[in-house]
Amino acid sequence: MNEVMVEVQNVGMKYQSLNGEITALQNINFSIRNGEFVSIVGPSGCGKSTLLSIISGLFPSTTGAVLLSGEKVTGTSRKIGYMLQKDHLFDWRTIYQNVMLGLEIRKLVTPAAKDRALKLLRTYGLFEFKDKYPNQLSGGMRQRVALIRTLMTDPEILLLDEAFSALDYQTRLVVNEDIYAIIKQEHKTALLVTHDIAESISMSDRVILLSKRPGTIKNIYEIHLSCANRTPISSRETPEFQSYFQELWKGLDVHV
Repeated sequence: MNEVMVEVQNVGMKYQSLNGEITALQNINFSIRNGEFVSIVGPSGCGKSTLLSIISGLFPSTTGAVLLSGEKVTGTSRKIGYMLQKDHLFDWRTIYQNVMLGLEIRKLVTPAAKDRALKLLRTYGLFEFKDKYPNQLSGGMRQRVALIRTLMTDPEILLLDEAFSALDYQTRLVVNEDIYAIIKQEHKTALLVTHDIAESISMSDRVILLSKRPGTIKNIYEIHLSCANRTPISSRETPEFQSYFQELWKGLDVHV
């Protein structure tokens, strides 16, 4: 897990508003190693989602650069898979058809790709629902479908932008378990943006804490938890979990 997959080098972002120029991000530097799960937390409006959009190549930073496997990001890339808060499944397409959508758009549908889709659906408990429609599935199952659709294009890194925040608390815990297991089993690198401190600790190898706007890195926490077989739920049961939570909460410096 030593190979560096993503390098964010001195990234800054400014944009124009009605009130003049606003600095959203400033001097952001970090890297993500192959197979690592990293989370970004910070106060609302600190630029978390903006940073994810820059890494994905959706729009360029004002300063600095992002390298993906040593190559500068200059636009969107097939090496990156993006999961958003909404699953964006098409209600008129079956689950199988939704999973195949990305490959259809890229004209990459082959017998091998069809077999892979069925294998992923079978592996992750969705095969019997392949001919159902999204409105017949629970919110958690829909998110699993969205992840499988993203995995079908075989990205090297997954970017998850508040991917679980639309779910109720109990469903969210279950989906955390499911998505974490799938990402680890498929040996993917992941970067999660979340408002949920507990979620970030329970899923991550490292948590990056951003300051309020302009977003800068306040701290990077290496997460070491004493559980033999780590999962998001077993992580929450460790004695270290609460200490990390308190440190991050203090670091957020949120005044309600």
